[in-house]
Amino acid sequence: MRRMLVATVLPVLLPALLAGCSSFDALNPFASSGPKMAELQPIQATAQARVVWRDDVGKGKPYTFVPAVVGSTTYAAARDGTVVRFDDGRPVWRIKAEKQLSGGVGADQRLLAVGTVKGEVLAFDAADGKLLWEAKTSSEVLAPPAVAGGLVIVRSGDHRLTAYGAVDGSRKWIYQRPTPPLSVRVMAAPVVVDKYVFVGFPGGKLIAVNADNGAPLWEGTVALPKGATELDRIADVSSLPVIDGQMICAVAFQGRTSCFDLGTGNLMWGRDISSSAGLSIDSRYVYVSDDQGAVHALDKATGSSIWKQDQLFLRQLTSPLASEGLVAVADVEGVVHLLNRDDGSFAARLSTDGSPVRAPLQKLGNELLLQTQGGGIYAIGVQ
Repeated sequence: MRRMLVATVLPVLLPALLAGCSSFDALNPFASSGPKMAELQPIQATAQARVVWRDDVGKGKPYTFVPAVVGSTTYAAARDGTVVRFDDGRPVWRIKAEKQLSGGVGADQRLLAVGTVKGEVLAFDAADGKLLWEAKTSSEVLAPPAVAGGLVIVRSGDHRLTAYGAVDGSRKWIYQRPTPPLSVRVMAAPVVVDKYVFVGFPGGKLIAVNADNGAPLWEGTVALPKGATELDRIADVSSLPVIDGQMICAVAFQGRTSCFDLGTGNLMWGRDISSSAGLSIDSRYVYVSDDQGAVHALDKATGSSIWKQDQLFLRQLTSPLASEGLVAVADVEGVVHLLNRDDGSFAARLSTDGSPVRAPLQKLGNELLLQTQGGGIYAIGVQ
């Protein structure tokens, strides 16, 4: 590995890449010594999960591709340049970009955007997949672009935010802040709400910037770096922040789970729960998949623990998704686990193609949508 690559580590591969470091031995399910990934035990199902539709988009590994949902339409992409539009599970068009892709997809009603390992941003017409424009950013694009408010906002691998005009790809603004010597390579898109663009940064920071001009509005500390070495001091917000009303929550790897006032950035509460996968929120609880493979439900108002499901130890879970009284997570073997929202007990389980699920699960109407690294895209119904 070249020296220039040592400064970043890919969160989904942290256990494998850092197996020789004692700080991460407990996170490595493939190590010859130390804890092992939990074997799945039979469950007493109280719900039924089924595949409503599925398709094959193309392999994503070593990148993580996140499908975009716009109403009943799904857009998905793969490493080889494949981009597909599905309407209610039916393929509408399928194109092959003439570049290797590394990040995507972001979309609205008119446009979808993806990124490449060479720092290119490609925008396509949502109606027919025609290439509209191409722009260049400062480094590789691993996160899906955010498409909203007439802008395409791209997070590049050097932790810069660059906003482009959705019509012609003209650059509107750039936001950059200092980063520590070691940081996690991030595959989480910026989150756009009204005039705000929210994004997590190395050093445990959650930042709100103005969508019109990229000016910083507030900065919240999700977690403070701790430890004697630079490796120990990695405390990066590497997953999507989540929003409910006037509350925004984020979680840091080797750090904390913290919730803030959306408008001011004032801290509401924090808990010592670390995650590189992420979290979700509903009307009652905040749900977190921690770095050991446990799923936590926390009281939304206070952060106090409601329940903890710890039978998925080291299974490299996705962020949780709360839907219809259940909480869904997927794992490194492509298995989807559905938990009861009230107590965290197992309600149902469904296997996909056996390859890891790295991208966050999403809602597609009343269904769950996921994309595996093996290239499968699944819509899952639950009864």
